Amino acid sequence: MITTNTGKVLALLSLAIGVSLIGVGCSGGGNNSNGPAAKSAGSEPESSGAGAGDLAGDVKIDGSSTVYPVSEAVAEEFRAVQPKVRVTVGFSGTGGGMKKFIAGEVDICDASRAMKEKEATACKEQGIEYIELSVAFDGLAVIVNPENSWCDCLTVGQLKELWRPESGVKQWKDLDPKWPAEDIKLYGPGTDSGTFDYFTEAIVGESKASRADYTASEDDNVLVTGVSEDKNSLGYFGFAYYEENKDKLKLLGVDGGEGCKKPSLETVRNNSYAPLSRPLFIYVRKSALERPEVVAFVKFYLENAAALSKDVGYVPVSDEVQKANMEAFNGATSK
Repeated sequence: MITTNTGKVLALLSLAIGVSLIGVGCSGGGNNSNGPAAKSAGSEPESSGAGAGDLAGDVKIDGSSTVYPVSEAVAEEFRAVQPKVRVTVGFSGTGGGMKKFIAGEVDICDASRAMKEKEATACKEQGIEYIELSVAFDGLAVIVNPENSWCDCLTVGQLKELWRPESGVKQWKDLDPKWPAEDIKLYGPGTDSGTFDYFTEAIVGESKASRADYTASEDDNVLVTGVSEDKNSLGYFGFAYYEENKDKLKLLGVDGGEGCKKPSLETVRNNSYAPLSRPLFIYVRKSALERPEVVAFVKFYLENAAALSKDVGYVPVSDEVQKANMEAFNGATSK
């Protein structure tokens, strides 16, 4: 889904998760750090530090369709504070965003996974330094059509057999002989999506290792529509998109070895929904932080991400992590 829902306020959660955060150059690579938690839901967005309307210029963001709702919500609020700053947010997938980030085409890359070693190496070769900040947590939802009455939970093994390259699973009965002899119609993210990378690595055991005979799209609305209209369908995408469309879909549990668990704010927060929960990142070019409009926007992002991430269905990060993020940001902007 590529629109925000700023009217929905979820219960405030605190993440008791350790933090490791980099504010260095590309040689540091990515890590699974946590990120900022800001104000309580329902309060006004915090100031970016500059007077209203004082700034002008452009801030360019691209990358993960999963992180897009958070960045677009932040951009919308920031525009109200700094209307002369044009903030554009795209969603070409984490891989696509990274390519633009490395090429110097964007200031910020939204990412639903940590930067890969080869991307960090390419960054270093281009002389690009960056800071990595985690802005929220997400769980991946495995979903079916609401008319599916036979399947409530799948094991990681069943999901692997279903999605692995050269999979022989064609019908529901191939996963369980008690299930219907009906062809499964599969839906999932495109190959440039960080969600695709994450799911294939967590379930199949190798990033990008997937059967190819499924309907792929970077637009999660396409996936929601496909599953909601086909009784024998199955798909996966970010938990936030399920939350936005749960009246059209049926959520499956996943058994990672500790029993069947469904994603929720609580199970994503405490990591009991394994292996399909993850942190969400933004990567900021240090050279872009030489421009005051980018500094103001990133500061505003960190001050408001927690409340706005809840608004669009994600789990906010802790106050402790917000502090660590601000320290990294201040370190990158201090002269």
